Amino acid sequence: MLDRKQSGINWIDVIWLVFLLGLALLPPLNEIHKQLILLGFGVFQLLEGRLIAWLPGRGRAYAVIIKILLATVLLDHTGQIGINSSYYPIFFVPVVTAAIYYGPIATLLWTALASLAYLSYLIPALQEYEFTPEGASELAIRILFFFLAGVLVNRFVVENRRQVRRFRELSETLEATNLQLQRAEADARRSERLAALGQLSAGLAHEIRNPLGVIKGSAEMLSKKVGDSNPLASEMADNISSEVNRLNSLVARFLDFARPSRLELQRHKVSAIIDRALDAALHQFPSARITVEKHYGAEPEALLDAQLLEQVFLNLIVNAYQAMAASGDGSGTLRIALAKETSGGVSGIGVHIEDSGPGIPPAAREEIFNPFYTTKKDGVGLGLAIVAKILDDHRGWIKLDAPAVSSLPGACFHIFLPCSPDN
Repeated sequence: MLDRKQSGINWIDVIWLVFLLGLALLPPLNEIHKQLILLGFGVFQLLEGRLIAWLPGRGRAYAVIIKILLATVLLDHTGQIGINSSYYPIFFVPVVTAAIYYGPIATLLWTALASLAYLSYLIPALQEYEFTPEGASELAIRILFFFLAGVLVNRFVVENRRQVRRFRELSETLEATNLQLQRAEADARRSERLAALGQLSAGLAHEIRNPLGVIKGSAEMLSKKVGDSNPLASEMADNISSEVNRLNSLVARFLDFARPSRLELQRHKVSAIIDRALDAALHQFPSARITVEKHYGAEPEALLDAQLLEQVFLNLIVNAYQAMAASGDGSGTLRIALAKETSGGVSGIGVHIEDSGPGIPPAAREEIFNPFYTTKKDGVGLGLAIVAKILDDHRGWIKLDAPAVSSLPGACFHIFLPCSPDN
């Protein structure tokens, strides 16, 4: 058994048809044209929604015009003199329809057109009857009621549209706030993990550095004592010393990650810091065949730690160089865009760093900013974690944009820096 939704019949449409049927059964019953016109009203009311969906721009106007025409024809078949027909309230139908679809001015114009259609029957009436003051007063009352009904319905419709628009804007605001809360929650969880891992890293680094110093000193003494008399032992001592240096570098990175940042804030332009990072990366990859595209918009100066931010951009640019150099023929495109941006009501500077490398696997997209996570064979997994930490200290953020955001096939990092970290 079908319910109302499945049958597609609206109960309001049923009531509309019942009322039209009641009008059709009222005298004069021998006027077949009246029944046909009322049937036309009912059928058109059921199909009106489809007409408007089919013709979004002109469908509403066609609906009002057709109802005015049907109302005008109905009066011609419901009395000897159309203007005296008891069915004159049928003109409320096109008036109310216009009030629902249009604004106040358009409603008044459509109501005026419906009133003119009704007054058109005054011309043949004047040929047979005298236009008395009482008749003029009655006619004016009917016309004024048309306008009163149109204005009243339109006022309700306009207010309803305003409320709907307000609720839609509120819904969008709540959705944006919810996204910001989710991001803040994710940042808080990440900050907690960073704090715990930072403390662990600091403790381990200090404990590791002492034996490393002993090992390195012993290796250097062994190398000097053996000298050229035992080449194998000398080579092994050199290997020990170089590996200790590598471990010391790793420990230094652990300490950089664990140590609270002490920002030395001065007013800088982010574009100048990016340019210095690009020059430093070019010295690391002198033979790289990378095309650098810079799109710098107008930017305000901001309170920044230039040295730490240069480390941020250098890390991201070096990662992009390495990714592009390891894929294909070693060539590629690095695009850096900078422009004013607003995030969470805070004005600042947005930076996009995109490359044409192989990109970041979907499984790694949620993990790349976590410490000790890396996709490189010889990586430690602290580079992007330190980048995120430095930006957090600046009250900014970094995220990996979806591939569809970038016009290049590789990774696209989106950075935001507020104009002042106090914001």
